[in-house]
Amino acid sequence: MVETLSPGPCVPRDGGVRLRPLPFDAVRFAPEGFFGRWQELNRTAVIPHLWENLESSGVLTNLRIAAGQADGPYRGFNFADSDLHKTLEAVAWEAGRVPHDQPWEADVRAAVALLAAAQREDGYLDSHVQVERPDDAFADLRWGHELYVLGHLLQAAVARVRTGGGTDLLAVARRFAELVDERFDEDHPGCCGHPEVETALVELARLTGEARWLDLARRQVAARGHGTLGEGPFPAAYHQDHVPVADAQQVAGHAVRQVYLAAGVADVVAETGDADLRAALLRLWDDAEATRTYVTGGIGSRHKDEAFGDPYELSPERAYAETCAAIGVVHWAWRMLLLTGEGRFADAMERALYNAVPAGLGRDGRSFFYSNPLQLRTDHDGSSEYAPGRRLPWFACACCPPNLARLASSLHAYVATRSDHGLALHLYGAGEVAVPATADRPAVRLVVRTDYPWDGRVDVEAPHGLVEPLALRVPGWADAGAVTLVVDGTPAPVDVRDGYVRVDAHPGATVHHVRLDLPMPVVPLAAHPRVDAVRGCVALRRGPVVLCLEQADLPDGVLVEDVRLVAGSPLVAGPGQAQQVPVAVRAHGVHVPAADAPALAAAPWTPDGPTPGEGGAPVDLTFVPYHAWGERTPGAMRVWVPVASVTR
Repeated sequence: MVETLSPGPCVPRDGGVRLRPLPFDAVRFAPEGFFGRWQELNRTAVIPHLWENLESSGVLTNLRIAAGQADGPYRGFNFADSDLHKTLEAVAWEAGRVPHDQPWEADVRAAVALLAAAQREDGYLDSHVQVERPDDAFADLRWGHELYVLGHLLQAAVARVRTGGGTDLLAVARRFAELVDERFDEDHPGCCGHPEVETALVELARLTGEARWLDLARRQVAARGHGTLGEGPFPAAYHQDHVPVADAQQVAGHAVRQVYLAAGVADVVAETGDADLRAALLRLWDDAEATRTYVTGGIGSRHKDEAFGDPYELSPERAYAETCAAIGVVHWAWRMLLLTGEGRFADAMERALYNAVPAGLGRDGRSFFYSNPLQLRTDHDGSSEYAPGRRLPWFACACCPPNLARLASSLHAYVATRSDHGLALHLYGAGEVAVPATADRPAVRLVVRTDYPWDGRVDVEAPHGLVEPLALRVPGWADAGAVTLVVDGTPAPVDVRDGYVRVDAHPGATVHHVRLDLPMPVVPLAAHPRVDAVRGCVALRRGPVVLCLEQADLPDGVLVEDVRLVAGSPLVAGPGQAQQVPVAVRAHGVHVPAADAPALAAAPWTPDGPTPGEGGAPVDLTFVPYHAWGERTPGAMRVWVPVASVTR
């Protein structure tokens, strides 16, 4: 192995990126912080829940059948093996996060032994094909998901090696990868209808130092866009096979597939410096951010094919915004941040991590949303598990729960980086940053104290002095003119460059304390005028947290669809509901009952007639964080609220 200093999930080699991740164990979240509580919930509830459902859903039984250890039909989607692989990755990162306590090691070893027993002599390992159509390996790259499954297996194996678990799983994963490398060589190109293996192959190359895996990743990327996967029932864009990656101008197709591919391409760029692919990534990012991303950071507006819609097609109630897609945004944004050093990519990570991603996880750690709409009507039919009225314990397509787990277990790896210009903090969470000394760099220890995202004050203490420059991100949501910086008790200028303010470390002038204050007023947001679905509405945001209005906070007889926010109303932040919702926002509204509105077949409009939304009875409104909605009683919710031009 070529690696040192306990690497994490994404470790570019020297020279290919502007920023380098810290060692995986360098950041520790305090248990009382937002991220610290999330990781503890993941450890105590989510991961145990995953193990239970891997058994009850048939995932482990499928592999037993493939291994000749059980009989029966295959159960679940054809990529169900990946639910196990993502769980193994989550457990591996958790073992690296809490190395003194590894309660699932026996389960992991049993799972590795099962995978080894199910694996064919030639290295092939996909229980669906082995059980259902054993002679058809790689016969259906468009829908088969075999390389997708391999990708998650490789990522689990890499995580296990990097966190001290040994090479047992890597031996299994490599055999499958070697078969794929032989099968899809230069003369026989092929790619998977669901991208994922690309980023895994690059990480395998980083782990082993073997160029063959990077070459295979490049071939996978180059094979796309030539229509070889075919169509039906969805077009080629659904499978990311509609245009060569380097020529892509807009994000398109299945949202998860698009962002997974983009993350893998970013990994290839980090290792190769491919200028054409880098330019394509920037075009795709700008298109997604400018025209196809919800205010929560979610992506994907169409249920039918889980896809990006047209530009500005961002209906709040029809938002699909799959949890996995938001997680994919985090992965892509992190890689773009490493490539460019630009704070806008950390802004996107933060937006997703405080809104679109945690919305998919219930506070009990055992219930989940697959899709994440920004509006739920009073009479919503939540019988579909992909558009439910409340979080569910599992799904037929269970990709999201283990995906949440592997992100949470590795969340601290996305906090900070180091470069030739010093240390940078990209995400704010209470805890510590400690990096051991190397041959050419001194040891670093920082203590971060903050109640972010509920409070914008971030205190960074350097007990032994700041040994190198420190960059602190000033989020894009913040008013840079109101931000203050205090260094060892002395106010310092706030000079924001690429989204960061920098504190220098001068020889002989040791810095011990830095305070960054990011004021968090409640801000009403208006959508782009081309987003017709929310015209005349506003969304409230405080700091990075997007708020919503829930039926549970309205008086009896007042429906969420029938209230308006009073234009110019004071927006007052105050105590919320304990840990999950420590801050809520109160505002003035009016209740305009539907009975007082025109019939569905609209009444004639006249210039001197009443304006819809005016008048009505006063009503007090309480807005809560979107990520915590649906935790009390089932009921309606909305992020975008109509505005009434009345006063109170």
